[in-house]
Amino acid sequence: MNAACDCGAITFKTPTPKPLALYICHCSTCKKQAGSAFGTSAIYPRFPLPDTELLSCYKRPTTSGHTLYCYFCKQCGTRLIHTIPGKNVLSVKGGCIEGLDWTSAIHIWTKSAMVPIPEDSKSYSEGPGSSEYSEEFDPPSDGLAG
Repeated sequence: MNAACDCGAITFKTPTPKPLALYICHCSTCKKQAGSAFGTSAIYPRFPLPDTELLSCYKRPTTSGHTLYCYFCKQCGTRLIHTIPGKNVLSVKGGCIEGLDWTSAIHIWTKSAMVPIPEDSKSYSEGPGSSEYSEEFDPPSDGLAG
């Protein structure tokens, strides 16, 4: 799928035609990052970051003790990709992806939602369990889940 920042200076293609998972996150951090009622993340197998001087990064600690690298366009400020070193997946911000199908999106951190959650949506009051996420989307490098 094609993805781009708001000004179009940074463009890239996702490694697969659809994400492994699609999250609509209602946590306070995602709301602040998005400047909106929620943030969106499409999970993909890790791929090389766009090679451009316009891609900048800041890092912050996560509640699980990892360091999250947040990549954005220096020119327009659009947040594009989040990565955690050592993980086999990364997160592309959903609004940057053209033609993304939102019907399978999973709502997380709904206990702090500012908008109604559709009744037929898969949702979690907090985040999906870390073991569920790790086994399904980020198997160990040797390919053995466990």
